[in-house]
Amino acid sequence: MIRISLDLMGGDFGPQVVIPGAAKALDRHPDISFVFYGLKEQCDPVLAKFPKLKEKSVFHDCELAVSMEEKPSQALRRGRYISTMWRSIEAVKTGEADVAVSAGNTGALMAMAKFCLRTMANIERPAIAAIWPTLKGESIVLDVGATIGADAQQLMDFALMGGAMARALFEVERPTVGLLNVGVEEMKGQEEVKEAGRLLREANIDSLEYSGFVEGNDLGKGTVDVVVTEGFSGNIALKTAEGTAKQIGEYLRAAMSRTLLARIGYLFAKSAFDMLREKLDPSKVNGGVFLGLNGIVIKSHGGANAEGIAAAIEVGYDMAKNGLNQKIENDLKKYHAKRLPPMGPEAA
Repeated sequence: MIRISLDLMGGDFGPQVVIPGAAKALDRHPDISFVFYGLKEQCDPVLAKFPKLKEKSVFHDCELAVSMEEKPSQALRRGRYISTMWRSIEAVKTGEADVAVSAGNTGALMAMAKFCLRTMANIERPAIAAIWPTLKGESIVLDVGATIGADAQQLMDFALMGGAMARALFEVERPTVGLLNVGVEEMKGQEEVKEAGRLLREANIDSLEYSGFVEGNDLGKGTVDVVVTEGFSGNIALKTAEGTAKQIGEYLRAAMSRTLLARIGYLFAKSAFDMLREKLDPSKVNGGVFLGLNGIVIKSHGGANAEGIAAAIEVGYDMAKNGLNQKIENDLKKYHAKRLPPMGPEAA
């Protein structure tokens, strides 16, 4: 049984969308049980509509919900120990749940997760990893906005964590990893990126295969299983991709309704357009994973619909079921053991 703690008040729509999303996830994965954190008066009427879900869940009434507009410091100060967001994370720390999921304020969620769970040994900064649809299937991109900037060692840590996530999610024994850069040539890019490339080449890590630099157009191609970057460029890439997908969808909708002949053509090609719509639907790949913490936390898009919430829950389900954090810890131990100087007679 995978136990998932869920912040029912997170996101733009709160329990009206989060609870139906949980019901969808439970239908697909009967081995899930939920620990809900919400405001009782708002959640009870919605939860009553899903008796099967209510039976597989425990509900905790909380004092307050963190708003989408609150600054991280304010949310941490006001909502520590008593908010739906904090308590859903704390359930992972205490062992009541295997993974926490929230569609709430990203900055507040990261601040609370770092404060409550702390970072793993040898990890300076956590990262948010996104699942990215590609021409070949899916890849992982990190960091997409946890922190701005990263030095070479932090990018190296991101590569190790992203590789472990690819093994957990895609069941690939040795995932390929690339560093996002302005060109594939080794002399191009910022010094931190070039130095990270050198570290990855020289480390010769058993659990991943370093493929060198990749460019922005490689994200959609699926050139590698894991793309590593710092949070500023990663977040811009993510938002650009989401905006482009919506733009293409609007173009197609307008083109298909412009003339009678176009509408007739659409009827003949409906199955193909339905497949394209499925590929462009951001809710199908919803769920950013906070990596580098002593516990698994999943961030859903704030504006996600019920299908998107279900997708985020399923990402958490997969990460917990496949032992994500254990894989990360093992890879970090192996890497840092290699970095230690050998013990000579004098040192011994």
